[in-house]
Amino acid sequence: MLYVVPTPVGNLEDITLRALRILREVELILAEDTRTSSILLKHYDIHTPLRAHHKFNEHETCDQLADRIAAGMQVALVSDAGTPCISDPGFMLVRACVERGAEVQCLPGPTAFVPALVDSGLPNERFYFEGFLPQKKGRLTRLQQLATLDHSFILYESPFRLVKTLSQLADILGNERRAAVSREISKIHEETRRGTLSELADHFTQTPPKGEIVIIVAGK
Repeated sequence: MLYVVPTPVGNLEDITLRALRILREVELILAEDTRTSSILLKHYDIHTPLRAHHKFNEHETCDQLADRIAAGMQVALVSDAGTPCISDPGFMLVRACVERGAEVQCLPGPTAFVPALVDSGLPNERFYFEGFLPQKKGRLTRLQQLATLDHSFILYESPFRLVKTLSQLADILGNERRAAVSREISKIHEETRRGTLSELADHFTQTPPKGEIVIIVAGK
């Protein structure tokens, strides 16, 4: 069995009782960053062995791991925060397990874009999740495609590229398109700033952001 276990995006209390039980019971926890996951495990007095599983090694290790899981090993997969496979490593291992007929269970739990979408105040009965934009090649093409959507869409972004992204969105979608920027979700300094794309770009130019960023943009 491979358990895909969401972990808190901020506040360590944002984890389910089932997730804690599984992290205690499995034979191995695969972590995007063992240092980050160790903080969570220490907080809940969990001593299950950890092994690194991230985008730099998953191509070499996922087949071997999937073979062990298919043979009966109980393994949990976690990322630094949120649900694995959602803009995080994990898809390759899940696919390899499915191909071998090994059972996979993904627990419900934290995902950063859901509270950001609800907090935005923008229409959310339909939405499109883009995640991280290409940093260079294909970026302009993706932005132009997103501009055609008639429902809200969701981006993840680095605080260092936030102003650039908001400015590009304003250039392509128009200065007055409504949007919201959420950062530090469920942490002490959590903030959601709402306004037009140009207003948000101006604000974060004057007040450089910190923390993980989710951008919600209204449809056309």
